[in-house]
Amino acid sequence: MFSPRDMPSPSSIFSAYASMTASIMLLRSMANELIPHPIRGYLFNTFRYLIRPRSPTLTLIIEESTGIARNQVYDAAEAYLSTRVSPENERLKISKSPKEKKLTIRLEKGEKVVDSFNGAFFKWRFICAESEKNNPNDHTNSNISVRSEKRSFELSFPKKHKEMVLDCYLPFILEKAKEMKDEERVLKMHTLNTSYCFSGVKWDSINLEHPSTFETLAMEPDLKNAVIEDLDRFVKRREFYKRVGRAWKRGYLLYGPPGTGKSSLIAAMANYLKFDIFDLQLGNIVRDSDLRKLLLATANRSILVIEDIDCSVDLPERRHGDGRKQTDVQLTLSGLLNFIDGLWSSCGDERIIIFTTNHKERLDPALLRPGRMDMHIHMSYCSYQGFKLLASNYLETPSEHPLFREIEGLIEDIQITPAQVAEELMKNEDAEATLEAFVKLLKRKKMEGDVCENYGPEKPQPSKRRKVGCKQKPGVGITKSNIGVTQRRTRRMRRERSF
Repeated sequence: MFSPRDMPSPSSIFSAYASMTASIMLLRSMANELIPHPIRGYLFNTFRYLIRPRSPTLTLIIEESTGIARNQVYDAAEAYLSTRVSPENERLKISKSPKEKKLTIRLEKGEKVVDSFNGAFFKWRFICAESEKNNPNDHTNSNISVRSEKRSFELSFPKKHKEMVLDCYLPFILEKAKEMKDEERVLKMHTLNTSYCFSGVKWDSINLEHPSTFETLAMEPDLKNAVIEDLDRFVKRREFYKRVGRAWKRGYLLYGPPGTGKSSLIAAMANYLKFDIFDLQLGNIVRDSDLRKLLLATANRSILVIEDIDCSVDLPERRHGDGRKQTDVQLTLSGLLNFIDGLWSSCGDERIIIFTTNHKERLDPALLRPGRMDMHIHMSYCSYQGFKLLASNYLETPSEHPLFREIEGLIEDIQITPAQVAEELMKNEDAEATLEAFVKLLKRKKMEGDVCENYGPEKPQPSKRRKVGCKQKPGVGITKSNIGVTQRRTRRMRRERSF
């Protein structure tokens, strides 16, 4: 042991400290003079890395989107973690739509969930960061800012479980989320929200509750069967499209007068295939790049709808007449064509694209060729078969009624849409009175000259009064043969023989 006499004096300690400090300052000055700043920074960071204690935990960041495409792992984690909430959670989001059987539970920002898998524990944390940025689509006021949310999950676990997480745990979550989605499948209608994020475009969704089905749709039976067969053939041809080198998509053009059931047919197709609907309004799209972002954000097994394509947007590359060019709109026909049939159209599988129009002749031929609009479906005025289906749906009448023969002789020559027929059938709950009133309506329309000739869907029509829009038999152009063009004439000849 040291005795007090062996201890150095305070003056000796201070002298040694001063000498050491001077030496350190001299070395530091020499290092600053001789070693360049980048090298000093590199050496300092290396030294900090060597002395820093090692963390046994690895954290994975799962963001909502990867660039311009949505992150499938994020969607799966969001659905999966809703089943792993515990009493320790303090804030949760709860929602329920009319058609959903259970409550939808989602984590609030900052909430944590602990999950276990194969004996290991994993910590999840939901992150939601908000920021405000100027809206690039607003050319009038650059000071207007748009709120943006950047959402992500943090997954933390011991580093030794890294291989298990990547090879087993995350694939398990993806598969589990898919099973949950299939079990609680609710069709969605997606529409644009242009004010949600600074990128300018984003899909928002609500539940699709349209009750239309092929059983309730007033269409010619042959045409209806042709559409169903085409849809069935499309969804079964995954390997076929891959073998022939084509994107797995199908295009339909629905054209005809207003009120002939184009929107109802779209809903019936969605309900039949169990596909979500993405309703795209081209008037809200500013640039071609926005179209590409929206295409990448649409899910597989979906129907993309552009209604009234002839008047949705004034495409500058093919403008006719004295259309006024909008300098702030950079949406072009070539961008739309590439969106439908170009390289970007292959970014997804099992998609259906539907255009609707009341005036097919106004469309640019480039939009109508096979490969873009593969099947042209003419939605015409109500026929006798369509009336019988509507009468059965609305009035629950039998397949034969004393007034049906008279209605058959009148309706084939009258311009009346399925929407008009349905409205008449809803006016009275008494089937007999309703049918008698409907016969009077048909006779009145015939006396007013609201009749039409026998023209096929692709034939030119005479430029007389209203005969330009005469009833045309529903048919299919381009890739399908016209169905039932001469059926009306045949039925009339049979009636004449029977009389």
